Amino acid sequence: MRILLTGATGFIGARLVTALAEQGHDLRCVSRRPPPARDDSARTAWIAMDYGRSLAPTQWMAALDSCDAVINAAGLFRSQGANTLERVHAEAPRALFEAARQQGVRRVIQLSALGADDHAASAYHRTKKVGDDSLRRSGLPCTIVQPSLVFGPDGASARFFMMMATLPLIPLPGRGDSRIQPVHVDDLVRAVLALLELPRDRMPPVLKVVGPEPMTLRDYYATLRSGLGVIRPARYVAVPYPLVSAAARVADWFGSGLLSREAIAMLARGNTADPAPLARVIGRAPRRAARFIEPSCASPMATRARAAWLLPLLRWSIAFVWLFTAAVSAFGYPLADSYALLARTGVPAAWQPLALYGAIAMDLLLGLSVLIPRRPRWIWPAQAALVIGYTFIISLRLPEFWLHPYGPLSKNLPFLAVLWLLYEMEDKPWTS
Repeated sequence: MRILLTGATGFIGARLVTALAEQGHDLRCVSRRPPPARDDSARTAWIAMDYGRSLAPTQWMAALDSCDAVINAAGLFRSQGANTLERVHAEAPRALFEAARQQGVRRVIQLSALGADDHAASAYHRTKKVGDDSLRRSGLPCTIVQPSLVFGPDGASARFFMMMATLPLIPLPGRGDSRIQPVHVDDLVRAVLALLELPRDRMPPVLKVVGPEPMTLRDYYATLRSGLGVIRPARYVAVPYPLVSAAARVADWFGSGLLSREAIAMLARGNTADPAPLARVIGRAPRRAARFIEPSCASPMATRARAAWLLPLLRWSIAFVWLFTAAVSAFGYPLADSYALLARTGVPAAWQPLALYGAIAMDLLLGLSVLIPRRPRWIWPAQAALVIGYTFIISLRLPEFWLHPYGPLSKNLPFLAVLWLLYEMEDKPWTS
């Protein structure tokens, strides 16, 4: 079967590329940025298209030529520049489905979301429903696949929930009794493959893809924690929804999609359905959440989950050191004593104000640079160079500080180790 697949580099789309290719299908994979190391074999072709700007049927006609099926796996959790929720979930699919109708495509599988209905609680779900309705009106043989919360080791939501599950104290929105029904990504992929093989007259209009049983958020955290091999019992703290909403507003400002007001609203609504239709399509019961994490993968996944909150904690502590030092130097420590220390390091009296306030400004800038969401990787060696410089000068001019009982210089050694750790963990030129 010749298949046009949109969202081919996404979390679900990338898995579909692999699974469909293994089954021998001819693929036309649509992505805004096709991967550089990609399969460009005779059976897999990559098409660079900006989905959020492909809003006219004519833009899709060439890509759909001779295609038997379309799988629309494109989606995003929040608007990103020109790629708004309305464009990606509603307008572009409308154009795609109309072009598919004109080209005589024989079946369409639309990856939507559980909750994209008349009671949708978020813009994400509302725009998904608009796209679903466009497909329904097109008259094309189709199935609208509505997955619940999808778990996959590399999925953004799965990484978030695993991170939360490893916290020493896990916050729960409200009482943590929101009901969810997480499903493994492998079951979702298996369902899509099965839908391609069904006779068109037996394709269900809607397939809700959910796990075998509903569970509370609290239970899900406990299940993930156990699967990751965390021995210590989980401890929880109930966070009132007004406080959760306030935190979500702050997260919205920083551009966090998983902790946002809409995400909280979706969670509060719940996300459950009957798993029997999915079981009939894939030929077995979907995987239970207790089996999401393979035992052989538990240790590295637990390490990554812990690092997801420990590394920011280290980063914030580094920022605190610089900002606190700047504040103490500017407002707390006696000015005369600061100048006296500078004099002992060999700074002439005329240069002492410039040296002091220059150091304060440097500390302030470094502290703020650590906190910005998108930061250059070189800020870590820059900090290390400054710490080494301070240590060298003080060791040369004020060596007695090595013997100070509070260890003001010896503490620079673990500080440098943390800077090195953060530099190695942020292995891209820019980190967002």
